[in-house]
Amino acid sequence: MSAEVAVRAAVVAALRGDAVLMAGLNGLFDGAPARASAPYGVVGDCIALDWGAKDVEGRELTMTVSLFDAGEAPSRLGGLLGRVDAVLRAMGPVEGWQVIAARLLRSRMGRTATRDGWQALVDYRVRVVRL
Repeated sequence: MSAEVAVRAAVVAALRGDAVLMAGLNGLFDGAPARASAPYGVVGDCIALDWGAKDVEGRELTMTVSLFDAGEAPSRLGGLLGRVDAVLRAMGPVEGWQVIAARLLRSRMGRTATRDGWQALVDYRVRVVRL
């Protein structure tokens, strides 16, 4: 299985499997949902680059996780972002791939386009090698 598909599925499963995170969300979706009520999370784009060596097949994936909230202030999103970070940093082997590192690249928070809530986006770099 490709690293993009395997790691993305593992990220979605790991986030959905975190009881603390899911207690704060109405749902976590693999891609943009057709309908969802805040607060909710979305695993978005997954961009892959070669990260191999002579005898090692590897990928460097950039994954985006977005959290949406309808509150007046973004304070609840801060705690949820902490859980996303903890879950992604703790990832282990993924169907045919070994996670070498998962690191935060950047995060941003701001009002949603409709200005009725808040959106937090985090981009993670996940490096994996084939088992």
